[in-house]
Amino acid sequence: MQTNSRALGSLMTSRILGIRRGLEKESLRTLVDGSLALTPHPRGLGSALTHPHITTDFSESQLELITGVHAGVQACMDELTQVQQVTVRELGDEMLWVSSMPCCLPQDDAIPLGQYGTSNLGRSKTLYRNGLGHRYGRRMQTISGIHYNWSLPDVSSEQYFGLIRNFRRHAFLLLYLFGASPAVCSSFVAGRQHQLQALSANTMYLPYATSLRMGRLGYQSDAQASLAVSYNSLQGYGASLQDALTRIYPAYEAIGVRGPDGEYRQLATTLLQIENEFYGTIRPKRVIRQGERALHALRERGVEYVEVRLMDLDPFEPMGITAQTMRFLDVFLLHCLLTDSPPDTPQEIVALAHNQHNVAERGRDPALRLERGDSTVPLKDWGLALVTELLPFAQQLDATYGGTDYVAAVESAVHALHHPDTLPSARVLREVTENFDGCFVAFVRAQSLKTRQAMLDTELPPVVRERYAQLARTSMDDQRKIEAGDSMPFDIYLQEYLSPRHLNPAKPL
Repeated sequence: MQTNSRALGSLMTSRILGIRRGLEKESLRTLVDGSLALTPHPRGLGSALTHPHITTDFSESQLELITGVHAGVQACMDELTQVQQVTVRELGDEMLWVSSMPCCLPQDDAIPLGQYGTSNLGRSKTLYRNGLGHRYGRRMQTISGIHYNWSLPDVSSEQYFGLIRNFRRHAFLLLYLFGASPAVCSSFVAGRQHQLQALSANTMYLPYATSLRMGRLGYQSDAQASLAVSYNSLQGYGASLQDALTRIYPAYEAIGVRGPDGEYRQLATTLLQIENEFYGTIRPKRVIRQGERALHALRERGVEYVEVRLMDLDPFEPMGITAQTMRFLDVFLLHCLLTDSPPDTPQEIVALAHNQHNVAERGRDPALRLERGDSTVPLKDWGLALVTELLPFAQQLDATYGGTDYVAAVESAVHALHHPDTLPSARVLREVTENFDGCFVAFVRAQSLKTRQAMLDTELPPVVRERYAQLARTSMDDQRKIEAGDSMPFDIYLQEYLSPRHLNPAKPL
């Protein structure tokens, strides 16, 4: 890989200052004993359908906290902190689960689906989640993470796809450095085939794992494994997604759109119900207009930003991520963007999947070698070569923003590659083993209680409380307006929304 020195040199101060980022943090709501909270979304948090900062993900018990778009890393962290403080104060005796891998889970069908009211839009969101449950099981959907949304001014769709290809090639480094889910409660794998080892009576793990969330236990499926999506162009990517959104998949056809009782089971019997079902470590994104399909928006107006999706929640950090980690992601993404990015091939796509699974499941194994081209290379060697390439980008960011924080983030990665025992995944296993009798849930419960108390102990100015109270009230009003404005029967609404003609702006609507 060669850095485009001209591109790095042309990265003027104004462009660097134009970097924008935002966070989306998922967390389960749990009871203090570490079991899943089965209560509805707290009314004090407003409407999960329309609130701009607080919603739910798959489950009614799975909160998603969303920041706005920020020019500064610390400002982004500060807003996430504020949203979390507000949220924790509305949870009463419940708390936010601070690990990506879930708490003790009930039977699969007892995990509640997200509820969004009686509008066609709200009902379709719940139905989509019901379909996910039928396809993959509800337990898998309770896995949580933290997404990093990132953009740079004057970047074309073609350049963003170059970034994405390089990101996928180098994602192993992020899984190694920031993976924090090497163990899981035994309830998560009950009745499933797996290759985990028993750490204790109620905890399963792999000794060198970094991120079980991103391995074969996590967001994986045989159906999606059959999708060899290319990232060589927006056109090719769009064609791959359109195929998955319109091709009937036999296993899902067997489930049916409706059950024998006439009740809806899923949105469609295609390989993907909607675009969001496609699980990737990174996604090209574009803000959509009301009622618009995500693929239509991308095809019509191009890529606006990327969404990094492979980051685990760090259970040692109250926000699940640190400002230093965000700065490392800034450097990493700039490097991916401004480094030569040859087209991907079907063979490379297969190799990258192997690398992802191997790093997720045994990333700290000193004997691990990754596939690169026609040969294999030790993870540590490839990782150290990569972080060496990151240094000029970090230096330029520090020169622009003032300070040494970006270089420090890269130096921290060098240290972690030389000292795998300092990685979050190693720290989790050490804590679980040495202080919690091998019990993963006991460890995360203790960390979750600590985080809850830290949020409650931090002052929240009255003006902030009132602003979020008003946001909650407004969101409830907005939901009622959507419900009152519906005039189309749900069956017709679904048929219209899912019509393939809404996927492609080249075809007249």
